[in-house]
Amino acid sequence: MPKTHATPVVEVRDFALTIRDKKIITNVSFTVKAGEVLALLGANGSGKTSTIRSLLGIYTASSGTLHVNGEKITPERSGLVGYLPEERGLYVRTKVLEVMTYFGELKGMSRPDARAFALSYLERVGLSDKAGTQLKKLSGGQQQKIQLGVAIMGDPELLILDEPTKGLDPMNRHLLIDIVQERQAKGCAVIYTTHLMEEVEKLADSVLILKDGTTHAYGSVDELKKQFKATSIDEVFIHVYEGADNE
Repeated sequence: MPKTHATPVVEVRDFALTIRDKKIITNVSFTVKAGEVLALLGANGSGKTSTIRSLLGIYTASSGTLHVNGEKITPERSGLVGYLPEERGLYVRTKVLEVMTYFGELKGMSRPDARAFALSYLERVGLSDKAGTQLKKLSGGQQQKIQLGVAIMGDPELLILDEPTKGLDPMNRHLLIDIVQERQAKGCAVIYTTHLMEEVEKLADSVLILKDGTTHAYGSVDELKKQFKATSIDEVFIHVYEGADNE
């Protein structure tokens, strides 16, 4: 059973964001407890990425609070969070083992521990023969698995995964989901964005659907299906974006 915290790992309250006089987010609130997965859903431009960047401290909220373990994320507290962005970014001219070890050290791991974790992870995902290969020589899917490994190094308490299975074949998608569920079972809180609703049905404990920077649906998978008289989260999402009556 996953461990639980008395207070949520993530607590976002009355969050609003305005950039250059443009309202991006209006009054969004949600929580994620230890061992829970929140699916953060919405069409492009809905505010998902802005919410993630604000939680990470990249953007400054216009109002409200965004806390991880009761406080804002600062550079000194960044080790609490593992982040896999939609736009991947690692040092492509560096060898796989070297880059993983480097990022492990940045997260506060000793060099031997970071190296040992990297080697174990590479074996887990079938890339142990690529340890001495430059990242640029790997396929996109292989690079994506390396980036996930970097995200989970150091046992972060919060894992933020932005479209983590994008471009992966079914076998590697299944492997990635298994790894996410392993982290969840160890008590990691997870925020997960995806356009694949079958992943939401499989992984998510709760779902937040944003549209035009506001919350249009929030609750457990079963609660939202009941609220929207739907048989799937896919139907809930379509209902929100077609503007049907939610009552």
